[in-house]
Amino acid sequence: MPASVLTALSPLDGRYHDKLSGLRDHFSEHGLIRNRVRVEVAWLKALAAEPAFAEIAPFSPATVAELDAVVARFSEADGAAVKEIEAATNHDVKAMEYWLKKRLGHNAEVMAVSEFIHFACTSEDINNTSHALMLKAGRDEALLPALDGVIARLRELAHLHADLPMLSRTHGQPASPTTLGKEMANIAARLLRARDRIARVALTAKFNGAVGNYNAHLAAWPTFDWEAFSRCFIESLGLEFNPYTIQIEPHDAMAELFDAIARANTILLDACRDLWLYISLGYFKQKLKEGEVGSSTMPHKVNPIDFENAEGNFGLANAVLRHFSEKLPVSRMQRDLTDSTVLRNMGVGFGHGVLGAVSMLRGLGKLEADPARLAADLDACWEVLAEPVQTVMRRFGIANPYEQLKALTRGKGISREALRDFIATLAIPQSERERLLAMTPASYVGKAVELARRI
Repeated sequence: MPASVLTALSPLDGRYHDKLSGLRDHFSEHGLIRNRVRVEVAWLKALAAEPAFAEIAPFSPATVAELDAVVARFSEADGAAVKEIEAATNHDVKAMEYWLKKRLGHNAEVMAVSEFIHFACTSEDINNTSHALMLKAGRDEALLPALDGVIARLRELAHLHADLPMLSRTHGQPASPTTLGKEMANIAARLLRARDRIARVALTAKFNGAVGNYNAHLAAWPTFDWEAFSRCFIESLGLEFNPYTIQIEPHDAMAELFDAIARANTILLDACRDLWLYISLGYFKQKLKEGEVGSSTMPHKVNPIDFENAEGNFGLANAVLRHFSEKLPVSRMQRDLTDSTVLRNMGVGFGHGVLGAVSMLRGLGKLEADPARLAADLDACWEVLAEPVQTVMRRFGIANPYEQLKALTRGKGISREALRDFIATLAIPQSERERLLAMTPASYVGKAVELARRI
């Protein structure tokens, strides 16, 4: 079978391919090769620009422009040419080095110093820096914008429904009222903290040779400060320099990032389940889409499929991300290759997470609150006012207030009239009695409105 959307092994490149085009540019094989070329070219330019290396003539502006163009215009055909060389070398980084020399073969300035392409580098110098660049771009250009979209919609719902009363359900049972907007604000607040943690992870990289000691570098230029030079090079790419490594960069920053993303995904998954339940309770209706079918046999169905799809994808994402964070920091002695095949799946972890956010945002866009349903639930649960009544009784020293309200309400509810009759008997100031008599389940929401509007 020829490769296509219909024959793709992964649904990320099949059924959902159109929703993940932004990630594909960063985490595909082509994206990895392009970043390797970017790092190799940047290293060559850095060497040529260093006055201490008399053996490398500085590049002219025209050659610098051509080198930059090789990176900026790296095409799918270029990637295929690298893969063709790899078929013979059976080494992906070496294949890229050979392709780069061939690609620049007409440039006399580059060819005069062609052996400084990949100079003193181990493959992992190129790979770890490329992976860090891929993660940085994937996070900043795809993952965080997807998360921001969800946060923005939750904030919009929080403000829109800030003062719409809602019955809480702790342990699934009627509890002290809140507002629909406040519950959306709760989710948004958690995600804002999680987003900040993701954004603040400093992605690290190293450029220090075969076992992290600049052995080959110092063999060529024994008195040159290679550590300072490498630090400057890594920082010029927008990454944080790691001075202590084995052959591989130890991936601790990667693990930190994956853990931070997994925590955000867990919050999102939790929110999807709650929203699913609110739809089930009728607190939210879902906007209808022309031509859409909810069930193959039950015509009336409008299923919360976006939240179900999102929940499944967040779970898949976390399974992959947590394997990354547990496996990648572990390497036998100075190097083993078990990280290599795992790192090729970074796009899978990111892809399912972004797909979950896309699905969740689509679901959030369909939600319409049903004030009548929310009001009916509240009006059927006057027993939730047992809490404020017994609390006021405590204030004024009435004996056993909790026990009195427990006997009156626990497991059997109470009518508005019965509760009012009880309040009328209380030995408390008249103003407090009147305040309690005026209270309804819909008005007993504390600071919920203020908190919802503040997010």
